[in-house]
Amino acid sequence: MIHRLRSAVRRTYRRAVDLSHPARSPLGSTVVNCVVYRDGVRQGEVRSAEEAVRRVRKSGDGFVWIGLHEPDEKEFAGLAELFGLHPLAVEDAVHAHQRPKLEQYDDVLFAVFKTVCYVEHEELTASSEVVDTGELMAFTGPDFVITIRHGGHGSLGPLREALESEPEQLAKGPSAVLHAIADHVVDDYLAVAEAVQDDLDAIETAVFSEQGHRSDVGRIYQLKRELLELKRAVAPLGRPLQRLTTEPLPMVAPEIRAYFRDVTDHLARVTEQVASYETLLDSILQAHLAQVTVAQNEDMRKITAWAAIIAVPTMVCGVYGMNFDHMPELRWTYGYPVVLGVMAAACFVIHRGFRRNGWL
Repeated sequence: MIHRLRSAVRRTYRRAVDLSHPARSPLGSTVVNCVVYRDGVRQGEVRSAEEAVRRVRKSGDGFVWIGLHEPDEKEFAGLAELFGLHPLAVEDAVHAHQRPKLEQYDDVLFAVFKTVCYVEHEELTASSEVVDTGELMAFTGPDFVITIRHGGHGSLGPLREALESEPEQLAKGPSAVLHAIADHVVDDYLAVAEAVQDDLDAIETAVFSEQGHRSDVGRIYQLKRELLELKRAVAPLGRPLQRLTTEPLPMVAPEIRAYFRDVTDHLARVTEQVASYETLLDSILQAHLAQVTVAQNEDMRKITAWAAIIAVPTMVCGVYGMNFDHMPELRWTYGYPVVLGVMAAACFVIHRGFRRNGWL
């Protein structure tokens, strides 16, 4: 019940989606938005990236922010030539599947972030998808920011709106946008980590219940795999953020560097959370395996006890099954009832002894 209530709350407070669908963009099939900012204020709409760059460089003030969604080489080639982007960075941005990193090419910074999204589900199963990942790349230059998004989530529309509501911060230039993107990504890490904790609590409760030894171990392994996917997104980002915090990069304004320290602190918190989840999940798995072993030992003990009980009548019946002519009491009228009574009494005594010792 608590897990369903938390899921409903997460859906209620989910960020709004970016309504700038690529199919309706006049700038190209993959361009989500192209905006010129001056003194932190959004300027009039532009018809092309070339026009945006010309307006910015003619005035010598402001910058242009271009957002794209899964461009191919042909579609991205024009922008790469226009802004003089390095071919290696362009290849990484188009083909994706990169680790989080930060690279510098002359006066351009190329940053790669792994985006994560929690996949809602009623109950965790051995095949449930818990964490969905994507990628977000950002080219940051003296007067431009180019963001490339891969995957079905991680829209930057709400982030753009939030920045536009703080013109003082946006006026600090492209590095302010880079900080906002990093902060946005790490905040999603925190939200996903908190949501994963609900699944972890559910598994822990199930394993340590009375029927915990009957729990599906596949659920535990599935959550371990999903945690590993989250860790691959979180852990490698530490080094790039450390560089943005400590190294005097020319593309990062000094006043923005302090903001990156805050993002680094949040990332360290997520990293510790994921590590603690892994440790706890390993402990839960070991406890579950121990429960299964104990349950199997109890079953074997019960089987052994019943075998000992059955051995008594088997022995007596074996003696009376021999074909001797002069067997003692062979022709006694009450022989069989007495023997059956002796067998029942012996079985009762053995059964009571096993029950007293906890074997049955």
